[in-house]
Amino acid sequence: MSVVEKPEAGGAGASEPGWDYPRPHVLEVSPQPADIDGLNHTNNAVYVQWCERVAWSHSEQLGLTLEDYRQLDRAMAIRQGVYDYLLPSLEGERLRLGTWLTAGDGKLAMQRRFQLRRASDGQTLMRGRWELVCIEISTGRPRRMPPSFVEIYQAAVVAG
Repeated sequence: MSVVEKPEAGGAGASEPGWDYPRPHVLEVSPQPADIDGLNHTNNAVYVQWCERVAWSHSEQLGLTLEDYRQLDRAMAIRQGVYDYLLPSLEGERLRLGTWLTAGDGKLAMQRRFQLRRASDGQTLMRGRWELVCIEISTGRPRRMPPSFVEIYQAAVVAG
């Protein structure tokens, strides 16, 4: 899978029409031969992997890395993932995957949204939503967000 990281939060994606929310954090992706399924389009599971990649890229751009998660013994874990596959993508197509934090209670829960668009015509191919919960990594149990999560993630929540 070819993923070229080109974060655009507040950049070109901010003024580009067609995004579901303002100021997306964007990665450019392009399906490779191994991403193509028996129907000759990108396997849906690849989209899920791309969502994970853009989510981590966004978190790192905001200032929270996997190492920070480990040091704090906290993580934002996916409680529920929902994906709407609207149109197929094909090998070699240039695609743009945007993500946003769209809700957060500042205590335990957050919501992240995704939108995958074809670069050539702006068509939306997939939309996704994650419901996230803060967990203590060492036990896997839900725990209140540490202050750094609240400060960084809540400041990034966009109004829809």
